[in-house]
Order: sequence, then C-alpha cells, then structure tokens
Amino acid sequence: MIYDWDESPELNITPLVDIMLVLLAILMVIAPNIIYEENIKLPQGSVTQQLSKIPPVHITIDKEQKLTINKENFELNAFVDNFYNYSRKLDLKAAVLISADKTLEYGIVMSVLAAVKQAGFTEVSLATNG
Repeated sequence: MIYDWDESPELNITPLVDIMLVLLAILMVIAPNIIYEENIKLPQGSVTQQLSKIPPVHITIDKEQKLTINKENFELNAFVDNFYNYSRKLDLKAAVLISADKTLEYGIVMSVLAAVKQAGFTEVSLATNG
C-alpha cells in the first residue's frame, strides 16, 4: 500500500461544535440558579448603647408668608431673633425640614435657611414635591 503524502486529511469538526453548543445551552440554563453563599460570623454589638430618635423640626412657610415651626406660629419680620430663642429648647442635632410655597421669593426662603444655620443646626434640608 502506497501512501500519498500530498493528500491533506479533512477534519470533521461538526461533532465538536454540536457538543460545545449543548454544553453552552446547559450552562446558560443552570447559571442563573447558582447561588453563592458565604457564612459570616458578625461581631456582637453592645446592648447598652442605643441610638436615640431625635424628632425633626418642621418649618412651613405658606404663600401668605406665615411661618409655622412644629405647630407654633412666628412672624417673618422677627423670625431670626425668635427662632434663635426658640432653638435653645431644641436639640441642635435634630434634622430641620423647611417646606415653602413655590410662589414665594427666593430671598424669603434663603433668609429662613440662614436663620436656621445661624441658630446652630447642621442638618437642614428643603422639602420638595417628589
């Protein structure tokens, strides 16, 4: 038997591709169901130290420029002095939420914000609708 060295063999890769596609389909079906969970032992916290809930301070300014702080009414003209005296009985770590009518002038809201900052509150935010 004489072998022709110039003849090149043809490789049939169709079965290999079929097997790889089946394995890929199996992997795609199983992969979303694999859940990796690592058990972690967390340290115990101190039972004696608890966070105290500080009630927030709500400031509301309506379109007639009437100020209400936690259901108490104040005058806009003397707000800076009155709020400073009123804030002495509040916790300065409390969050302050300012709600103002959208038709008010920018300067009115900023003067109230400045008075709150001057009183010593650090967590001050303006309420929005949304």
